[in-house]
Amino acid sequence: QVQPVESGGGLVQPGGSLRLSCTFWKERGTGWFRQAPRKEREFVATISGSGGSTAYADSVKGRFTISRDNAKNTVYLQMNSLKPEDTAVYYCAARSLVIPADKLEAYDYWGQGTQVTVSS
Repeated sequence: QVQPVESGGGLVQPGGSLRLSCTFWKERGTGWFRQAPRKEREFVATISGSGGSTAYADSVKGRFTISRDNAKNTVYLQMNSLKPEDTAVYYCAARSLVIPADKLEAYDYWGQGTQVTVSS
């Protein structure tokens, strides 16, 4: 498929964990972004096409981990110690380049998004 396809969202209690998956047909720089109600879409994490370079938003550092399995054409976002403020629609995006990026405008392909709700 041309567009990334996300999966793995759902409802989780504060302090819990979720793992999001993103399947895309090429090994390109890939990022996760999120958008909460009435807020702008924001950067979460990014990874290079090889998986050797990653970067995170300050708000998720130490709690979220981005990784990839190129044999499966899949990028993962492991989210631990989730907080209510992590509630958002999470989008996977892919670039035409292999290098990672933290800007929305750097991405060429976007998935439909998956809802993550953190609530007791």
